[in-house]
Amino acid sequence: MKEDQKTILCISSYEKGQEFIRQAKREGARVILVTSQSLQDADWPRESLDEIYYMPDIDKKWDVEQLINSVSFLARSEDYYRIVALDDFDVEKAARLREHLRVPGMGDTTARYFRDKLAMRMRAREAGINVPDFVHILNHSKISEYLKKVAPPYVLKPRFQAGAIGIKKIEKAEQLWDIIEKLGDQQSYYLLEKFVPGDIYHVDTIIYNEEILFALSHKYGLPPMEVAHEGRVFSSRTVKRGSPDDKKLLSINKSVLGSLGLRQGISHSEYIKAHEDGKFYFLETSARVGGANLAELIEAASGINLWAEWAKIELHQEDGTYKLPPLRKDYGGIMISLAKQEWPDLSGFDDSEVYWKLRKKHHAGIIVKSSSPERVDELMSSYTEKFYRDFFTSQPLKDNPDN
Repeated sequence: MKEDQKTILCISSYEKGQEFIRQAKREGARVILVTSQSLQDADWPRESLDEIYYMPDIDKKWDVEQLINSVSFLARSEDYYRIVALDDFDVEKAARLREHLRVPGMGDTTARYFRDKLAMRMRAREAGINVPDFVHILNHSKISEYLKKVAPPYVLKPRFQAGAIGIKKIEKAEQLWDIIEKLGDQQSYYLLEKFVPGDIYHVDTIIYNEEILFALSHKYGLPPMEVAHEGRVFSSRTVKRGSPDDKKLLSINKSVLGSLGLRQGISHSEYIKAHEDGKFYFLETSARVGGANLAELIEAASGINLWAEWAKIELHQEDGTYKLPPLRKDYGGIMISLAKQEWPDLSGFDDSEVYWKLRKKHHAGIIVKSSSPERVDELMSSYTEKFYRDFFTSQPLKDNPDN
């Protein structure tokens, strides 16, 4: 190891972040990965990894104290410059390690705002940002008051899961109390939120030295909760740049990230535009690259690879030399579906605007890009019909996924 070489420790209990690892190595860093034992055969970029270590896992759950002890043992011969969580489920683990080893970066308190759905809502509400009415599943008297004040339907959400995992729609109070009773000692790990019908958007952001350098807004075709729980084709497309919705989204996104205290890195945040009043409401955020191949969608529309830029930011936090690469101002659209075929044939999707095709068992996926948002809309409409006709199938969402 060179005397001035920086060491990046990556933590990932799921298979993702390969381009982060490659870019960190291209930047001259020593790169170490700690991942799940069940991912020994995963497609990690081993040519870019100096060391890889495996944690025993049951459904991707690690013993955090064992992780701290193991990483501390490695620190006898490794000097960590940064510790990075590549997956949402690892944000808290990385924060605990930073706190314990006194490595710079997001600590326990700030990490909570980007993992705990209750903490992020409370903080946003304190900052005057619109959020759907919610209550912590804790004090039963306060829950009763909330139910009298806020009309159903509601959404019951686990505080620490990712995406739509574990979310349940509640149609009436009696249904809620039955679920609360079954939760037992796990009640306090949930919140109840007013179900707001509307269109869901996401904004993906690059932050450097507390300044937003890049933010791009997209609109989901259907709410992710509906896609996950009812079985639909997942889709998202770039919002027209400079449109009223785009301006409002970028404004509320700036307020959210400022109030939650993200100083460096990447954020994926979600918002809803309510059908009833046309206002935007904050739903949730994260300190990581969005899943479901949204990084590829953003690269199609902008030329920016969020994983690669994140690696650069981590390695150039102190010297102030990070610069955003030149941007394209194209538009992109993505659709992904579970497929009834093991390897669906996507050769029929041969328009010149096709940018990317997913290669994954029992999945069909396409990204299109164009300088025209109208052309993206046209292709997305046509391709969605073909996906439902030729590939689509569905299966129930697991409350605690193990893959």
